[in-house]
Amino acid sequence: MNAIFWHRRDLRISDNACLHKALGSGYSVHPVFIFDSNILSLLPEDDQRVLFIHQEISRLKTAYNSLGTDLIVRFGDPKALIPELVNELAAQEVFANRDYEPYALERDKFIFEKLKTQGKSFTGTKDHVIFDRSEVMKADGSPYTVFTPYSRRWKEKINAYYLKGYPVEKYTDALAKKNDQRLITLNEMGFRDEQKVDFPPRLTNEELVRNYHATRDIPSIKGTSRLSLHLRFGTISIRELTRFAIEHNSTFLNELIWRDFYQMIIYHFPHSANDSFKKQYDRIEWERNEVHFKAWCEGKTGYPLVDAGMRELNATGFMHNRVRMVVASFLTKHLLLDWRLGEAYFAEKLLDYELASNIGGWQWAAGCGCDAAPYFRVFNPQSQLEKFDRECRYVRTWVPEFGTPEYPQPIVEHKYARERAITRYKQGLTQ
Repeated sequence: MNAIFWHRRDLRISDNACLHKALGSGYSVHPVFIFDSNILSLLPEDDQRVLFIHQEISRLKTAYNSLGTDLIVRFGDPKALIPELVNELAAQEVFANRDYEPYALERDKFIFEKLKTQGKSFTGTKDHVIFDRSEVMKADGSPYTVFTPYSRRWKEKINAYYLKGYPVEKYTDALAKKNDQRLITLNEMGFRDEQKVDFPPRLTNEELVRNYHATRDIPSIKGTSRLSLHLRFGTISIRELTRFAIEHNSTFLNELIWRDFYQMIIYHFPHSANDSFKKQYDRIEWERNEVHFKAWCEGKTGYPLVDAGMRELNATGFMHNRVRMVVASFLTKHLLLDWRLGEAYFAEKLLDYELASNIGGWQWAAGCGCDAAPYFRVFNPQSQLEKFDRECRYVRTWVPEFGTPEYPQPIVEHKYARERAITRYKQGLTQ
């Protein structure tokens, strides 16, 4: 009897929770990956994330080949393709690690019901986070909406059980014996096979993590792990990385806990994917200034730290986390532009784009999210520059004309922008 293991946000064999479950189920297991046309149809033909995924799928196929099997790869709508593959492979059950985003939940519910009508099963397992759904809750059973108490409870609950790896390699004899599955090309899916940026390695740098608390806010140096891309697509194990963080650096661990927190916020409060978590903030009257938005996108605002961050993003698909907060605050407070515009731009550009964390970060900056910065907190970009890039090493890397007549004047004055933002927020929140 056969089963399907469906890779989604877990592009690895090692320490894969639901793959482990599938291999121990007694079925002959066919690994599958689907390039989801519903998602890919919204992306430009040179999207580097699709290239990254394609490279990882090629690597994953090679790994399966070495085990005497192959990864079946399809392109299209999973709602149609998974039931088709179930029939094609005479599978009794589909296994997949859980995804908590609204689109994924709707997709998986549809497939679950479809397979149920065929007398087949769809089994999900936690793999993408340490604690999922309702594992870390308040005493009254409701979800946390403030990070600090969530983090405290998370740390109280963590133990070896939640951090143990899954020894998939011991059970690979249960993989179906199947080979020579052709890999669809990027061109066949409408994308260009042209790498424009460097993808960060998946290796964990022990020295960097040990010093993370001291280096993470300095954008001119490599003081962050840049593992977010690999966590996003599951090319590394969150359990392995969390064990490493617990051993080496509590500040680094807190960043991983923030990731769990935002995943659970998007799960329990799916409205926050499109609307403000604090719904009263949707009454704020945003500016509609396309010139200002264009200047922000292009890194031509006249605020050097903002401009450096946006140019780094446009050139590399990456932006330092401290600078992300600065540019987000600038868009929503200085320019008074809707946070959704910035979130959508980041969604288009960031290699490590993840809905839950990106939404959480943008709503934090705009003041409208759970546990957000108060609306009257307005980052001063100049103060942030003096504090985190005093010698302008980061700025000069990305804004070579800084300090010359070619560099633009600020498109908005800080004091005026701050007072306007506070006034506009007050007006919206007191309606």
